[in-house]
Amino acid sequence: MILTVTLNPSVDRALEVDVLIRGEVLRAGDSHIDPGGKGVNVSRALLANGVRSTAVVPAGGAEGEQLVDLLKGEGVDMVAVPITGRTRSNITLAEPDGTVTKINEAGPVLSMAEFAQVSDAVLSAARGCDWVVICGSLPPGPSVPAFAELCERLVAAGARLAVDSSGPALLAGVRAGAALVKPNREELAEAAGAELTTLGDVLDACARLRAAGAGTVLASLGADGAVLVEESGVLTGTSPVSVPRSTVGAGDALLAGFLAAGACGEAALIEGLAWGAAAVSLPGSRMPRPEDLDRTTIRIDHHPDPSRLLGRD
Repeated sequence: MILTVTLNPSVDRALEVDVLIRGEVLRAGDSHIDPGGKGVNVSRALLANGVRSTAVVPAGGAEGEQLVDLLKGEGVDMVAVPITGRTRSNITLAEPDGTVTKINEAGPVLSMAEFAQVSDAVLSAARGCDWVVICGSLPPGPSVPAFAELCERLVAAGARLAVDSSGPALLAGVRAGAALVKPNREELAEAAGAELTTLGDVLDACARLRAAGAGTVLASLGADGAVLVEESGVLTGTSPVSVPRSTVGAGDALLAGFLAAGACGEAALIEGLAWGAAAVSLPGSRMPRPEDLDRTTIRIDHHPDPSRLLGRD
């Protein structure tokens, strides 16, 4: 069982347009409304591929009711924690060449009392789970120390913690001893405090996160694939997509596939890349099913021992 936690979930509306032109009246082609948020997407991807998962989400207002209804409609097992604020709505505009413009609301303010209720729900649901996966940005309200305390309590309770976030929240997960962190290129650069222009830069930044407390680092690099830095070695992989439709949720699908395949080594990286590439080929934030997966085009390369990465010329 994998427990996902999305502290700032959303209702996502995706519209396909021929070309995005500012100031013009545009007519949309296909449109989709999906439950959104990074942890929600991980649960949806796992469910689509027969892997048990439960999603913890704070939900409030009419949009919160819609989010719960959408998750129920997809058959996602969930723990919905009522809040007073309104769950956010996000809009995605996708063009035929794969260009995606995303407009995200900030989300509702969570009071410290509400965050405590969410934390209690997470700790209760985490009992007996194989992984607890906290994904996405912090909503307005909770402090980074409160988030760090949640991570520390989960690790202290024996949970295998995965964190997919950014900025101080990502670093809080690292310092708490998360077994896995999954930054994208921009989040990794922010955590490293340096521009990442080469593969060596990426590998060194991943090694620094491991040295700071993270067990394994899975870095998603968009069209350049992904990097896996773990105790047993360093792997890079690519998964080309012939007709990209939407990148929304691709990193979440990558994480879901990696976890579903054991979260360790080449086989797990291949599975993650296959799920991520399949998500890019689907509209909106649709999550891939087994029939969407193609592992034949994935390329994996092995690299030096991670302990030798830092301080290279």
